[in-house]
Amino acid sequence: MLQTEFNFTLPLGYVDAEGNLHREGVMRLATALDEITPLKDPRVRSNQGYLLMILLSRVITKLGTLEFITPKIIENLFAGDLTYLQDLYCRVNKNGHDRVRTNCPHCEKQFDVELSSMGE
Repeated sequence: MLQTEFNFTLPLGYVDAEGNLHREGVMRLATALDEITPLKDPRVRSNQGYLLMILLSRVITKLGTLEFITPKIIENLFAGDLTYLQDLYCRVNKNGHDRVRTNCPHCEKQFDVELSSMGE
């Protein structure tokens, strides 16, 4: 069965206007429309860096108690959290999962590590 949603924990967390910290979230796989639609946005046309803000706001379906994620919320993330989400987006949309293959440093046997919760 295809996994389309991925839980994550931000390394630092988003602090809303009331001072509440939001770290746990859900990101879904992106569709072609998710990647095409932001290209029409005037904010992206004037600044290509804004593409990430809109794209993440489309695919993050929950962040803490927030269920409607806007580009403004993404703009106000700490840089480390933004980098974490960008990496997660790339992994899950390229591979369809959030696992990486690694080797045991002791026995050198290969195994997969799930990274979604590694932001903690």
